[in-house]
Amino acid sequence: MDGFGRRIQDCRQRQGMKQEELAELSKLSTAFISAIERGVKKPSLEAFIRIANALNVSSDELLMDCLEVRFDIRSSELGQMIEVLKRPDREAILDVVEVMIRHAEKGGVDRQRKV
Repeated sequence: MDGFGRRIQDCRQRQGMKQEELAELSKLSTAFISAIERGVKKPSLEAFIRIANALNVSSDELLMDCLEVRFDIRSSELGQMIEVLKRPDREAILDVVEVMIRHAEKGGVDRQRKV
């Protein structure tokens, strides 16, 4: 099962929905929904939109395991989020980030697991 198919299955199951129900709501066949969830088939854009609408989820929620977010874009978004905070909160967040960076420079999580 690929990330996209797994994400659809997770969203469907969280809502207590069976494949048959998703197929009916999205006007697709149950066999096609099953094949998508198993990673055997990829939906067309139209089918993708139908599935997202039937599950009442955003496209990015379904694609989040499939897309690589460029680091600079993510950093910019985080910077914008931090900028609107009050100064003490900004400083606290930056202190935590600094500690995490130093930890990563010393070998990070992988090094601690080996110890």
